[in-house]
Amino acid sequence: MPAMQARSLPFAIERFLLSPLSLVLAVLIAFVLNAYSLPLTDVDEGAFSEATREMMARGNLVSPTLNDAPRHDKPILIYWAQAVSVSVLGVREIGFRLPSIVFAVLWMLALYRFCARHADRRTAQVAALVMALSLAVGFIAKAAISDALLNLFIALSMFGIYDYFCAERDGRPTRRLLYYTYAMLGLGFLTKGPVAVFFPLLVSGLFFVSAGAWRAWLRALFFWPGWLVFLAIVVPWHVAVYLDQGDAFFRGFYLKHNVNRYSNTFEGHGGKWYYYLVVLPFVLMPFFGWLLAIVGKVGNRLRRTPLGARQGDGLFERFLLIWFVVVFVFFSFSGTQLPHYLLYGCTPVFILLAAYRPESERRWLAYLPLILFALVLAALPEILALAAGKAGKPFEKTLLDGLVLAFSDEARWLLPLLAVVSIGLALWRSLPVWQGVVLAGLVQALMVTAVIAPRAIGVTQGPIREAARVANEAGGNVVAWRIIMPSFSVYRQAATPTRVPVEGELVLTRTDRQPEVQALLAPGLQMRNLYQKSFVTLARVEREERP
Repeated sequence: MPAMQARSLPFAIERFLLSPLSLVLAVLIAFVLNAYSLPLTDVDEGAFSEATREMMARGNLVSPTLNDAPRHDKPILIYWAQAVSVSVLGVREIGFRLPSIVFAVLWMLALYRFCARHADRRTAQVAALVMALSLAVGFIAKAAISDALLNLFIALSMFGIYDYFCAERDGRPTRRLLYYTYAMLGLGFLTKGPVAVFFPLLVSGLFFVSAGAWRAWLRALFFWPGWLVFLAIVVPWHVAVYLDQGDAFFRGFYLKHNVNRYSNTFEGHGGKWYYYLVVLPFVLMPFFGWLLAIVGKVGNRLRRTPLGARQGDGLFERFLLIWFVVVFVFFSFSGTQLPHYLLYGCTPVFILLAAYRPESERRWLAYLPLILFALVLAALPEILALAAGKAGKPFEKTLLDGLVLAFSDEARWLLPLLAVVSIGLALWRSLPVWQGVVLAGLVQALMVTAVIAPRAIGVTQGPIREAARVANEAGGNVVAWRIIMPSFSVYRQAATPTRVPVEGELVLTRTDRQPEVQALLAPGLQMRNLYQKSFVTLARVEREERP
């Protein structure tokens, strides 16, 4: 009887992983858990959220500002989405994060439907699980930023392009597909600008030419009714922002945040040509080893269909590979590099992983990167303690000491759990590789969301939320000095200008910069601390008391 139960357990696991329940569980753990309670993170979440709050407070739904200064980082669509959510749920974390959660779920459902059309439902289910449980997707799905929305529209545009190719090849009508694809391009452009159009156009051109279908690509490219749809989505807001601000947005966004961001390093986010080779394993974790295990099988399939052929088993894989490679190469040579940029090209990787899910081959190769990553997480308290001991700057020392303390509780025995589970699944030879890695992905998501994120974000952002509460209770004007934490303004529900404080004002600054602020005050003034924790100090500027 025990032997029969052991043999039946993998079948029960497979039924669970191929059921809707596993997708619901993955979404709840990776996308939803703690999104309603963790403090907003800075700089990005705080900046998007405060810009939305100020837009609503000013009654100006055209031109976002951040701490009352124009913000030209992104077009308007994400702010509108957050404004709708906040108007219903209020100025709270889940109000700003809910749109990203919804968009990530829609991205996952779009991926599922695309795979079901061009592969089968089992592949669609596994692809959706892989996407939901990938480390980087879990981060952006619950973050109050524009990336989940952008990835949704890039994916929908790419899916429309491949559907159009298949319809053209099979002699089916294509006009509705073209209208749809141009609409997705327009919405993507309204989310993050030219990047949402650049990749679909370049990828589609390379793919259609490689498949000998360049005439079909030109017909789609010069389908002027589609461009009218695109312009109808994009132009009205651009006209409105021009009437409101003149050409300030166009200079700030298109020149600074697009052309200059690619050619120059912004905010210290520069890298090397090999940057994304290092980043990719973490973006895809726990599935990077799985990717290594299937590379040969994908290559064999691609070789079956020669260039110029419009039919063949490898066309689907070729489209997915071109999509990933174009994004990877483009950003590898960018002056500004951030890990989440790679996600624009990861949707096809999720599909390839699902389509070539390994059963037993290259078992240890599939598990090895995950086990190494899990061992690093298990050693995280010791790594933090070592880094704190070597930190030289007061700010870094304070932050690392706080993290050491935060991970000195039950996290010490919870963190090794992922390593134990991963090694156990690798040793369970009767369990198919893909099933074991997906199960490990559920554990990884739970570990990151329930153990690591609350402690890390609690140390780095908790004091900002508390300082905002103290500032509201104390009353009066508040300014900031050499600290960039837009979430402070969100929690205060008031803009926080950056300048030297004057008598009677409150000032938010880093604790190690408090002497610097004191030296800049007018004679006879001093700072009286109202709140000080970790690296954050909130003080009121008062007249010195004379004996």
